[in-house]
Amino acid sequence: MLKTRGIVFRSVKYGETSVIADIYTEEQGLHNFIAGGVRAPKSRMAYGLFQPMSIIELVSYYKNDAKALHRLKEVRACVPFSAIPFDLKRGAVALFMAEVCRKSIREAESNRELFDYLLDNLLWLDQTQDPIANLHLHFLAGLSAFLGFQPQQEHAAAAYFDLKEGTYMAYPPAHPHFLNETQTQQWQLLTELPVNSCHELPIARAERKALLQKLLQFYQFHVPDFGEVNTPGILELVMEG
Repeated sequence: MLKTRGIVFRSVKYGETSVIADIYTEEQGLHNFIAGGVRAPKSRMAYGLFQPMSIIELVSYYKNDAKALHRLKEVRACVPFSAIPFDLKRGAVALFMAEVCRKSIREAESNRELFDYLLDNLLWLDQTQDPIANLHLHFLAGLSAFLGFQPQQEHAAAAYFDLKEGTYMAYPPAHPHFLNETQTQQWQLLTELPVNSCHELPIARAERKALLQKLLQFYQFHVPDFGEVNTPGILELVMEG
């Protein structure tokens, strides 16, 4: 049996009443779980607990196999959200975080520092009264460090950031995949600021959109099979509202 906290990355309906979920667990990393009968009227496990980025406590029958489909025995809310399910902007940021995590985190082994990072970001998203317009950019900056490709600036003259090589440069590279001087400064600050201060970084709406597109390119260069991300369109729509 596996008893652990987990963060739901994705869930899909299976059969008439079941759900298969990708859950990042504190004890064993990312695994696939099946919840039988969860969509039935009198299920012991609430279907709402399988929404993206829900924080849960689970008990599951468990095989030490990264490809196994583990059967859930019990699921309950670990930290019930008070704002994310009811606020369009917060919900859109949570969906974006879930999609990025699903495309980039694949290890079926414990990484408590990464789990705590995801947990802290979700709690901040749910509880903060500060603006959240920069939070998804700050999340990408911080997550890149856990994924192993967030670079450190080596000298003060580095004014550009090469997205393909993942390095700072004094001059723009020959290819078009780089951050300009303003974007490079914003990226540096995002990697340095704590989450509770990222809203203090002034970024105009158009600049924020352009920087997000560039940072997703950065992930595409450095995460195998990362592919296209669908949620930025939702983010842009609700943030403008």
